[in-house]
Amino acid sequence: MIPRFPHRRRAYTLGLRAETLAALLLRLKGYHVVARRFAAPVGEIDLVVRRGNMLVFVEVKARQRMELALEAIRPHQRRRIARGAEAFLAHHPHFSGLDLRFDAVLVTPGRFPRHLPNAFDSGRPI
Repeated sequence: MIPRFPHRRRAYTLGLRAETLAALLLRLKGYHVVARRFAAPVGEIDLVVRRGNMLVFVEVKARQRMELALEAIRPHQRRRIARGAEAFLAHHPHFSGLDLRFDAVLVTPGRFPRHLPNAFDSGRPI
């Protein structure tokens, strides 16, 4: 759903572009995109990718500077992402036997996106 207000519409569009760049980067690195923008009432995941026996839940952050993008992944977001991962696995139990990881892709203007494998721990058993 596209937001009605111009400033929210710009943020939404920027987020979509950042997720597309992140997906392209991860494909170049040998990952297969399993899902984009997975949403459940308990949380959401920007990208779910797989490479071999590893299923990766990816948070994409677009900011003016890399430091700001990294700082934007706060503890409450990590919990939301972990809950989203649990919901994803509940909806797709055939992935439950894979190794799990939480990555981040940071996107800033004029720079190549930065992939941070194992960027954070869910803090919860999955």
